Amino acid sequence: MARIGVVGIIIEGDRSHANKVQSILHEYGEIIVGRMGIPDRQRGVNAISVIVDGTNQQIETLKNKLSEIESVTVSVAMTGVEV
Repeated sequence: MARIGVVGIIIEGDRSHANKVQSILHEYGEIIVGRMGIPDRQRGVNAISVIVDGTNQQIETLKNKLSEIESVTVSVAMTGVEV
């Protein structure tokens, strides 16, 4: 069963980390409903929120792949409703 959730991503540091995140998000494009990114160049931090609609396994795998990237912090909030 699919669930709707939000994946919050914080990227600190150079642009190469952001490129890796973008690559993984592209790989999981089929479960991404929408996303918003806010770069803070002054502080060297990027924040991305991603709305997802997928199975628990798909979303957990996405989170784990993103978490493996250096200087990336990931958090997931899920709805309790399965669709």
